[in-house]
Amino acid sequence: MTAQAPLVVLAAGGTGGHMFPAQALAVELMERDCRLALITDRRGDAWQGDTGAVETYRIRAGGVAGKSLIARLQSGPKLALGTWQARGLLKRLEPKAVVGFGGYASVPTMLAASFGDYPTAIHEQNAVLGRANRLLASRVECIATSFAKAEGLPVNGSARVVHTGMPVRPAVAAMRGHPYPPLTSGGSINLLVIGGSQGARVFSDVVPSALGLLDEDLRGRIQVTQQCRSEDLDRTREQYRKLGLQADLGTFFDDVPERLAAAHLLIGRSGASTVAETLVVGRPAILVPYPHAIDDHQTRNAHAIDEAGAGWLIPEPAFTPPALAARLDSLFGLPAILEKTASVAKDSAAVDAVGRLADMVCTLLPPKRSGNGNGDTRRAA
Repeated sequence: MTAQAPLVVLAAGGTGGHMFPAQALAVELMERDCRLALITDRRGDAWQGDTGAVETYRIRAGGVAGKSLIARLQSGPKLALGTWQARGLLKRLEPKAVVGFGGYASVPTMLAASFGDYPTAIHEQNAVLGRANRLLASRVECIATSFAKAEGLPVNGSARVVHTGMPVRPAVAAMRGHPYPPLTSGGSINLLVIGGSQGARVFSDVVPSALGLLDEDLRGRIQVTQQCRSEDLDRTREQYRKLGLQADLGTFFDDVPERLAAAHLLIGRSGASTVAETLVVGRPAILVPYPHAIDDHQTRNAHAIDEAGAGWLIPEPAFTPPALAARLDSLFGLPAILEKTASVAKDSAAVDAVGRLADMVCTLLPPKRSGNGNGDTRRAA
């Protein structure tokens, strides 16, 4: 990679749902001889993996969605300061394109980019545009979506929309070649329970109790891997001990791709990363949307999966031990259904999402030139 390689700035919030697709795009663009920089907020310390060498800058940012009036008033100065900081950074970095991945940490940078007339694009991970991307959608040149149908897009903005799919981490993409594990009569059943970056209390409340309602022979075949909140870890472990179940519990797993590949069934929330990774690997899932998400985007994500036949949506109020036990008894008793759903999930995945997203970003970059590199390298009008 040369010093003359075009610089692309990524702007993303600090959570995995925003960071993972940004990380995947960074890897792809570096392979295409681009230089990368990340602008995020203080939560962006989660930037890890193959892009550890990406230069990272942190600015002030303030969200307003779902907050009190006082909190919103306090966020205003942070947003203004962050935009001022981002404007100075962009002038110094002189990027050839700026790409936002949502989260309020992306707003100051994307606003500064639009004010500075830099080529801009955003990527939306969910089936409905988040508040940050909705604010920015009318200002950017390209909008990439993870779902074929996305709510909240600008009116008359279809010409700027590209359905790329949701990029996943390289470690997840590497698991796509693993076939669905055989589910034989009397054989072990691998159940993976993932509650998002912080775990989910509802899974600790419901899953052990549901397994306790299953027939003893079926229950004895189940091997559980479950992510728990730290305060729920001991009581959940004790519940499984009383049931005599093999359970591997933790607050965080750094080998989720491998565990997902080994799973016969996933139970989890329906955040964008969970949904995309489950599809790419090709595993059936019971999805329980987080009911308090702003704009209820997780329900829309889960609906898309349910309608495609790649998994099952269970709203949290209906996610009770008896209901889950009945569903598990039915699914584990008919392995052909799980195998078919796994196949549909794999076929539904946007396998080359990161490539399509990188292609879109590259349309914003100056055309490559031959010769000694002298002359105007701006995009054609």
